[in-house]
Amino acid sequence: QVRLAESGGGSVQAGGSLRLSCAASGSIFSTNTMGWYRQAPGKQRELVAAITKGGSTNYADSVKGRFTISRDNAKNTVYLQMNSLKPEDTAVYYCNLRRYQTLVPSTSDGYWGQGTQVTVSS
Repeated sequence: QVRLAESGGGSVQAGGSLRLSCAASGSIFSTNTMGWYRQAPGKQRELVAAITKGGSTNYADSVKGRFTISRDNAKNTVYLQMNSLKPEDTAVYYCNLRRYQTLVPSTSDGYWGQGTQVTVSS
């Protein structure tokens, strides 16, 4: 079994920054992709950013240039640095771990964290 422990959510004003962290433990696949998805009230869950174990990345168009995903393979941890936050970034952010190195978004594959709330006020 895999456990994902998220941290770093909170409330900020527009233009501010937050850094999310997600540490994976348990039976982690030797090759994998870690990522962040988000779900706003009344909307479907969507990919924010993903990163393979080899370091390839994929970002949603809405966050390119503002968010940066990174990972520490030795710690099985993925980070999401969020800068220039906007009110439309408000959502619950979920960490995801998938087997294999794939940047194709999927909201039904892999393991999920419990979610962390990010609220951006104008």
